[in-house]
Amino acid sequence: MATPDAPASFLATGRGKITLTLLCAIAFLDFIDASIVNVALPAMRKDLDFSVQDLQWVPSGYLLTYGGFMLLGGRLADLLGRRRVVLAGTVLFSLSSIAGGLAQSSGMLVGARFAQGIGASLMLPGTLSILTTTFKEGGDRGKALGVWGGVAGGASAAGVLLGGLLTDGPGWRWVMLVNAPVCLIVIAGLFLLVEGDRRSAKLANFDALGAILVTGGMLLLVYTIVKAPDVGWGAARTVGGLAGAAVILLAFLVNEQRSRHALMPLSLLRIRGLAAADVTQLVALAGFLSMFYFLSLYMENVLGYSPMQTGSAYLPLCFGVGMAAGIASKLLPRTGSRPLMVVGLLLAAVGIFWLSRIPVDGEYLTDLLPGLMVTSFGLGLAFVSITAAANANVPPDRAGIAAALLNASQQLGGALGLAILSAVSTAHANDLLAEHKPRNEALTSGFSRALLTGSIFIAAAAIVALRAANTRGEAEQPADAAPAEAVPVR
Repeated sequence: MATPDAPASFLATGRGKITLTLLCAIAFLDFIDASIVNVALPAMRKDLDFSVQDLQWVPSGYLLTYGGFMLLGGRLADLLGRRRVVLAGTVLFSLSSIAGGLAQSSGMLVGARFAQGIGASLMLPGTLSILTTTFKEGGDRGKALGVWGGVAGGASAAGVLLGGLLTDGPGWRWVMLVNAPVCLIVIAGLFLLVEGDRRSAKLANFDALGAILVTGGMLLLVYTIVKAPDVGWGAARTVGGLAGAAVILLAFLVNEQRSRHALMPLSLLRIRGLAAADVTQLVALAGFLSMFYFLSLYMENVLGYSPMQTGSAYLPLCFGVGMAAGIASKLLPRTGSRPLMVVGLLLAAVGIFWLSRIPVDGEYLTDLLPGLMVTSFGLGLAFVSITAAANANVPPDRAGIAAALLNASQQLGGALGLAILSAVSTAHANDLLAEHKPRNEALTSGFSRALLTGSIFIAAAAIVALRAANTRGEAEQPADAAPAEAVPVR
C-alpha cells in the first residue's frame, strides 16, 4: 500500500495507460518496418521489375537511414523538444509510406524506404525519452520498460507475420500503406496525451559539424557493412569504406570533445554501465535479427511454405516474447537488470542453437517451434533488462541522445550481423554446391551454419552484459556523469 509521501503512480491512471500504449505503438511502427517487407520482396520484384542486386535496398535502405540518422534524431529531440521532433518524424514516416505503397518504379520504392528510415530515426529516440521521463514514480518505469521491451522483442516477428498476411491478402502495397492510418492516430494521440516541451537551445548553438560528421560516418559504416557480402570483405571498397567511416567517426569524437554545444556530450559515456548496455544490444541483435532472415528463407525455399505460412510460423514467438517481457517487468525491481540480461541472452543463445539443427525435411512442431519458444522467452527477458540498463542514471536532458545510442546500436548490430552471417551462409552453401551436393541440402547447411554463428554472438553478448548497470528500473540521477550544461531557452 502506498505511503502518504509516496508519489502517485501515473501508470495506474487511465491517461497513463493510454499514453504508454501510444508510445509503444510508435515504437512498434518503427521496429516492424524493418522486417515487414521481407516476405513481400518476391512480389515487389515481380511488380516493379527489380534486379536481384537492387532488391536488397528495400530492406537495407530503411536500415541505412534509420541507423545513420539516429544520433541526430536523439539530440534534436533533447534540444528542440521531444514531441515536436516525434511529430515531424511521424509525418515524414506517413508520407513516405504512402509514396512507397503507390510506387510505380523500383527507384520510387527504394527512395520511399530511405525517407521512412529518416522518419523513424526522428520518432524513436524522442519516444523512448518521453517514456523514461514520464514514467518514473515508484515501479512505473520498470513496468513501462517491460511493455516497451515486449514490443521491441516481438515487433520483428510480428513484422514477418503481418507481411505474409498482407502480401497473400490485399497485396504487397499494403505492407507500406497500412502505416498511414496508424500514423494519423499517433499524431492525434501526441497532441492529446503528450505535453509540448519548450525548445531548450537556440539553433545557432546547434553542433552542425558534429551532426554532419556522425551522420556521414554512420551512413558510410552501415552502407559498407550492407554491401560487404556482395563485393567481399577483403575488397578495397569494403576496407576503404570501413577505414573512412572510422576516420569520420574519430573526427566526430574530437569535435565533440572541443565543442561548447556538443551533439553527443562525451560525459554521457561516463555514465555507469551505459556503454556496456549499448554494446550488449549491438552484439545480441547481430545474432538475433538475422534469425528471421535465415529461417524465413529456409521455410520458403526448402520446406515450400507460402508467405502466409511463413509469417504465421512466428506467431508463437510473438506471444512468448510478450509473456517473458511481462515476467521481466515484475522481476526487475527484485533482481535488477543484470541477472535478467545474462539469463535472457543465454536462453536466446540456446534457442537459436537449437534452431541451427534444422534438417532438410524439417517439421514445424519438432524442428522449429521448440527453438522459437526458448528464443522468445530469452528475448523477452533480455530486451526489457537491456533497455532499463541503458537508461539507468541518465539525466532527463540527455534522455533523447541516450535512447538514440541504444537504438543506433540495434540498427548497426542488425546490419553487421546480417552481413557477416550472410557471408558465412553463402560461402558454406557454395562450397557444398561445388561438391555437387543437392541444392536443398546445401541451402539448409548454409542456414544452419549462420544460425550457429548467431547463437555464438548472443552468448558473447551475455558476457558483455556482466559490465552493464544493475538497475531495478528506478529513475536515478547519475553520480559519475558531468552535470548538464546550462543552455539558453528561447
